[in-house]
Amino acid sequence: MAEGVNLEGADWRKARASGSSAAHCVEVATNLPGLIAIRDSKDPNGPSLRFTPTEWTTFLHRIKEGKPTHTPKADHYSSSRMP
Repeated sequence: MAEGVNLEGADWRKARASGSSAAHCVEVATNLPGLIAIRDSKDPNGPSLRFTPTEWTTFLHRIKEGKPTHTPKADHYSSSRMP
């Protein structure tokens, strides 16, 4: 996963798969070069997941095919919180 990337300037939008329930919204940013970022809309300053486009495409294909995905290591999680 892409780590240590500044998400300032990310154009966040509600993911289509989030549905109409505000309780379970995921936001995605795809406007940053070489990066797909995902976050919980209820906690916009909280942690975010960051993927390269290849990692994201692979993840989506495996989910659609019903194949299990590996469990990311804890160091794969990044935080968008600013110090």
